[in-house]
Amino acid sequence: MELVILVRAFAKEVPDMASEPDLSHIPGPPAPPLVGHTIQILRDSYGFQQECIALYGSVYKTKLLGIWRANLCGAEAMEMALLDKQQNFSSKMGWYSLERLFPGGLMLQDFEEHRQNRRIMQQAFRASALNDYTKGMAEAIQLLIRAWPVDQEFRSYDAIKELTLRLGCAVFMGLSAGGDLARKLNIAFIREIRAALSVVRYPVPFTSMWYGVRGRTFLRNTFRQLIAERRSTPGDDFFSQMCLSTDEDGNGWSEEEILDQFNFLMMAAHDTTATAISAMIWALGAHSEWQEVLAAELDEIGEAVLTTDGLARMTQTEQVFKEALRLVPPVPFIPRRAISGFTWKGFEFPAGAMITLNPGVTMLSPVFYSDPESFDPSRFASHRAEEQAHKFAWTPFGGGAHKCIGMHFSTLQAKIFFAALLRERRVELVNSNGTQWQRLPIPKPKDGLPIRLRSVSSH
Repeated sequence: MELVILVRAFAKEVPDMASEPDLSHIPGPPAPPLVGHTIQILRDSYGFQQECIALYGSVYKTKLLGIWRANLCGAEAMEMALLDKQQNFSSKMGWYSLERLFPGGLMLQDFEEHRQNRRIMQQAFRASALNDYTKGMAEAIQLLIRAWPVDQEFRSYDAIKELTLRLGCAVFMGLSAGGDLARKLNIAFIREIRAALSVVRYPVPFTSMWYGVRGRTFLRNTFRQLIAERRSTPGDDFFSQMCLSTDEDGNGWSEEEILDQFNFLMMAAHDTTATAISAMIWALGAHSEWQEVLAAELDEIGEAVLTTDGLARMTQTEQVFKEALRLVPPVPFIPRRAISGFTWKGFEFPAGAMITLNPGVTMLSPVFYSDPESFDPSRFASHRAEEQAHKFAWTPFGGGAHKCIGMHFSTLQAKIFFAALLRERRVELVNSNGTQWQRLPIPKPKDGLPIRLRSVSSH
């Protein structure tokens, strides 16, 4: 019953879907009435897609959430659609389900509007700003990790979600990671994120959407109070940088634009970082020898680890990070909507067609990667560099104009996290049967990734 509600609710939100474009000429598996392939995709999105590719090739259609979508698979399709030289593929209309809670966010903008706002936001991610964030981030991460239990089983995914939210308050907003306001903001963010993924898409009282809308109001009111303060007395935090940032022509953001952009950025950074760190925890727990490799790297770098030079020298940590994201990318599927008709691989696609790109499955392709299902960080070493077989062979951060603006920040954050963790702890996975990942809507371990931490002295 919930799936029926989900299909109807999402279909209502898609613009102009009353006249859904005709994709009848595109091959694809038979679709059950109403729900289509939704259940199969949610249960095993990778397996279902790999089966479809084997049967129909790199172009096929599926029906998800009541809507027919053309799947354009592989690195070439991503290069075509994400570089989007003809400005034909709308990110805003692809991510329509986020519009109610995150309007005005960078991912929900297209073309010139997106370019202008990205130029402004880029100032908050410049190298000097990232250097300013490093010290505060390191202190907050160490404090939060030391609060995790030792020699006791706990669900690491839940702990990481809380850590990334608190870290966001500390680094992005300059607030105490353990303060009362940070706690209230965390609750509001969690409610907002849950609402973005909820079945009921309207704020009916006491539903997730209702709580999410209330959370969004609280967040915006809190941010609004901080804008004047940070503009007059800016700090080293990200929010201060956003309040002051301008493009090369001196154009900055209005108060409303700051509220929309920052609200979306906090949501996006929280979820993608939680997935990335969880994937690394899982990989290092399953391949404990790599914990010792990374610990040895940290010992060699020594106290300089949190300097720009020291972080750059964490090359093996970066290889593990890249391999973990290859196996569990935070955004395994990328939606777009065609503004005008186009041709691809001999097929005609009408204006308005919803399309899906597949970085997750592409990064498991033997075309680019040797033994692609295995965990092998050395494939990213300079002497192998398998990801360079095609510019879109490794795309956990997307590509083109909408490539994740926080990619370098995310890598920096992961390095600082594991520098703090592996100097004092080692990870043991509790589930001997292995962890299964739910790929959609945002990847997470189905079992919560239970682990035990052991202190280095007792390891």
